[in-house]
Amino acid sequence: MTTSNDEARIAYGDLREWLSQVERLGEIRTVRGASWEEDIGLAAEAVLRAENGPCVLFEDIKGCPKGFRLLLNMFAGVRRNMTLGFPDHLTKWELSDSYRARFMAEPKIIPHEIVEDGPVFENVLMGEAIDVLKFPSPIWHERDGGRYIGTGTYSITRDPEENWLNAGAYRAQVFDKTTVGILMASGHHGAIHCEKYFRQGEPMPVAMVVGGDPMAFFYGGLEAPYGVFEFDIIGGLRGRAEKMVRGKVTGLPIPANAEIVLEGYVYPDRKIVEGPFGEWTGHYAGGAKPCTVLDIKAIYHRNDPILVGVPPMGAGPDEMARYRAVMRSATIKQNMTNAGVPEVQQVWCHEVGGARMLHGVAIKQRYPGHAVQAGTIAAQCGGSAYASKYIIVTDEDIDVTNLDSLMWAMLTRSDPRESIQILDGSWDSPADPRLSPEKRKAGDMTHSVAIINACRPYHWRDQFPPANTPSPETTRKAREKFGWLLDGMDMERNLG
Repeated sequence: MTTSNDEARIAYGDLREWLSQVERLGEIRTVRGASWEEDIGLAAEAVLRAENGPCVLFEDIKGCPKGFRLLLNMFAGVRRNMTLGFPDHLTKWELSDSYRARFMAEPKIIPHEIVEDGPVFENVLMGEAIDVLKFPSPIWHERDGGRYIGTGTYSITRDPEENWLNAGAYRAQVFDKTTVGILMASGHHGAIHCEKYFRQGEPMPVAMVVGGDPMAFFYGGLEAPYGVFEFDIIGGLRGRAEKMVRGKVTGLPIPANAEIVLEGYVYPDRKIVEGPFGEWTGHYAGGAKPCTVLDIKAIYHRNDPILVGVPPMGAGPDEMARYRAVMRSATIKQNMTNAGVPEVQQVWCHEVGGARMLHGVAIKQRYPGHAVQAGTIAAQCGGSAYASKYIIVTDEDIDVTNLDSLMWAMLTRSDPRESIQILDGSWDSPADPRLSPEKRKAGDMTHSVAIINACRPYHWRDQFPPANTPSPETTRKAREKFGWLLDGMDMERNLG
């Protein structure tokens, strides 16, 4: 059940307003005196996997200027609903589907507005003043190859031929005072822009935001349509144009209220060995290899700037998986609806696969082949094509957000020989540890995808043995009458 569309309202305009809302919810913790060398990474390990872990603000970080801060764990607890503009009581599935119904079913685009000035220009550093090392860029994982300033980041680029703008989330390792990496996987919009500049023998202008509005970061990591600027989508979500200033070096639009922006160029003839980095798949799959870099020509930051950290922890759910699960599930369900698949009840991109590798889809079967159609489109639509591995399609009685229920349906309603179809040559991520050395060497970033039909077989579904799982009404009655047995409060109760 989704909430009313009228209830949705994003009540903040930038990161500092968002922090005020989090403080109101009582979900922020402050740590003073931590080190970027180890402490911040240890704190990430301690809190990022918890569904209701706090937002953490690091202050007085050792070796950094007074007032320079770092924020960790934006998307958890009650604040995830606030962040997307919905009431506190919604479950993660209700949040996802309400977000889809409110913002994606009939998407609204409001072009950004260029203004003359903004808080991001409170400090403008150029020439000898450029020093990216003073920001609290942590070593996130113990085997990482260096400090990473760009995990909660997105980079703004412009297509040199078609003139459209993109804001994509590409990680950034710190190399020296004026140089950071910008790792763009093949096929992503930033990489497409970069290839076009390089074919022309020109450097690519970039504005890299490493501290800013949560919604902008989330959209940098999602699959926005080709040719559409993420900030124009966000304007539609908020119902007003996003205010942006022009970078003083490249002229690219920069959010006027961003915390920290690095502006410069990516040159075709310059690469530095980047990594290794503990990736979202839970492995160091990409290793250390030459990477394009941003030659920084200007740094802009607010007074007391806030660096945003969103490191992937892998090997299970984390913050990155949580926000992607909610937003990507909504995207895929809308993609399927737009493609003409009827009766899609639920879609859930499971956190345990980085909200990319395992998707559950619940449908109400209407015709022969409906499940295969749903699974195929769910595997290859815009929201899911990158790095998906397993699509499990179930009947509508299964809550596909519940991993136990999804696995139960797969185990009891599918036959390995009859129910699994394989798609070869699908788009994969360099972070996939299962990519063979031979494929990596050949630049073949593809893999197979399994579509598993875990629905009752359509032609004899009426003869399929009924499940002994309770109806929603029975479940409700059980909780109301005997939920006290689990709450640890009452020792006994008389039902007579």
